[in-house]
Amino acid sequence: MTIRVVLADDHAVVRKGIRDFLEEDGDIQVIAESGDGAKVKELLTTLQPDVAVLDVRMPHATGIEVTRWIREQKLPIRVVILTAYDDDPFVVAAMQAGANGYVMKSAEAEDITAAVRAVYRGQSAIAPEIAQKVLTHLVVSQTPATLDEPLTERECDILQWAARGLTNKGIGAKLSISDRTVQGHLANIYAKLGVNSRTEAVTKALHLNIILLDQKA
Repeated sequence: MTIRVVLADDHAVVRKGIRDFLEEDGDIQVIAESGDGAKVKELLTTLQPDVAVLDVRMPHATGIEVTRWIREQKLPIRVVILTAYDDDPFVVAAMQAGANGYVMKSAEAEDITAAVRAVYRGQSAIAPEIAQKVLTHLVVSQTPATLDEPLTERECDILQWAARGLTNKGIGAKLSISDRTVQGHLANIYAKLGVNSRTEAVTKALHLNIILLDQKA
């Protein structure tokens, strides 16, 4: 199956390079591109791609603003932020907006392509050093040791499998429930944890010791 991608970067030469290596293996197709945030929103609405690869810095709407808009519109589009900025505010803002991946432009071409494939499968694509920035932010913000409304046992199970990179369908198969039911549980998890993305939910749950990476689910 071909992964349909809309690519956004305000430098045409950069877009050309990214497009070339994304399409090299034939399973990813860049169906449209733009360097303008407002135009990107139009393309996403019209074309409904599988994945949006967004730069942070763009005129009229940043990649983070476009990501937040995608989530507000409830578009079923996965988002990879591809940028030269690894500053904490950018990383944290992207995760809070609902990005599924955050990749540096300095990464190897195969790593960027792998990130697109990963988020398409419903996984997160974020380098360990970037994940550490999100975790540090959560620690500094003094997240309370307990939640106002604790996660249920089923929600903990779902979050544990999400931490292992399973898609909603994969989690549903493990727990003998539908992927739609998994999606509903994840929405409840996000609300209880006060987050907007799977990556944030897993990171925060690890910080609160709700789940462990080596725990058997």
